Amino acid sequence: MIDAIKLSVAETETDVDREAALRVSRQVLLKPDSLIGLATGDTTVGMYHWMVRLHKELAIDYSGVKTCNLDEYVGVAESDKSSCRYRIHKDLLSHINIKPENTYVPNGLCEPPEQELQTFRETVERFGGVDLQIVGVGSNGHIAFNEPGTPFNSTYHIVPIAQSTIEAKSKMFGGRDKVPTHGISMGIRDIMSSRKILLIAKGAHKAPIIEKIINGDICMDVPASVLRLHPDVEIVIDRSAASLL
Repeated sequence: MIDAIKLSVAETETDVDREAALRVSRQVLLKPDSLIGLATGDTTVGMYHWMVRLHKELAIDYSGVKTCNLDEYVGVAESDKSSCRYRIHKDLLSHINIKPENTYVPNGLCEPPEQELQTFRETVERFGGVDLQIVGVGSNGHIAFNEPGTPFNSTYHIVPIAQSTIEAKSKMFGGRDKVPTHGISMGIRDIMSSRKILLIAKGAHKAPIIEKIINGDICMDVPASVLRLHPDVEIVIDRSAASLL
């Protein structure tokens, strides 16, 4: 069962990266002052490399573009190599002609962290709302730090990170006990407020959750299933991730 979702299946992971980058580049060409919602993680690194390549080879202009990241780890400084700010700067922002003042990643060191939620909300509003939100999906169906059980009407919030996600991030942080226990995140309602959403997934290990998202019930146990209620969503996956469809 596919509701409003447009599903595109590419042959390889590289093809997914390229196809997703082409969609982002198209958005920038059509609306040069777009607010692009960014996600960090292994899934999006290849797409960002393609975005940089297209920027350089086709002169895709990011001078009027604004970006906003979905989330950040609580207690992690932006200079930390595991922070979302550090990673998005390394993988994308430092390689395109975007103005630093037009980029936003939540401040993981804000005290108290709840105070950053107002800044998060006000920044997205000041930037004009998200035109295209990029999301990955965890093996348990989480989007941003919205783990299974997160209400669909949730807004910007501080959330505990699920044990399965901690396990998945343990290598990046140098051990399970070093992974932050909480994150600052857009809520599901905030993600659903985006004008367009692009979800990408790659690899056979994502096949079970992709099958649930597309063919299963729309439920809080699979947060990403809510995307089927959005009027303009595209999922781009490779053959391996599509193997159970």
